[in-house]
Amino acid sequence: MRTTLTLDDQIAKSLQERAHLSRQSFKEVVNQALSLGLSAMEQPPALSNYQLKPASMGRLHSGINIDKALDLANQQEDAAIANKLEMRK
Repeated sequence: MRTTLTLDDQIAKSLQERAHLSRQSFKEVVNQALSLGLSAMEQPPALSNYQLKPASMGRLHSGINIDKALDLANQQEDAAIANKLEMRK
């Protein structure tokens, strides 16, 4: 199939260099690059290893049950939202 493409100057230069070094036609190099690029796009992204970094939730206060961390987080979030709404007045 014949088509017309507009390539960025740097991409065209890289393709021309690759064609020259590999002694292949520009068309062959473009087709290979497109084929490799499309194959890479169809593959799911590779999962990278990561480590969780613990974050301090502050010091313990009396009267707060640390076994209910989600309740504590919700209370803090609610307080932050209420504070934000109060600032808009």
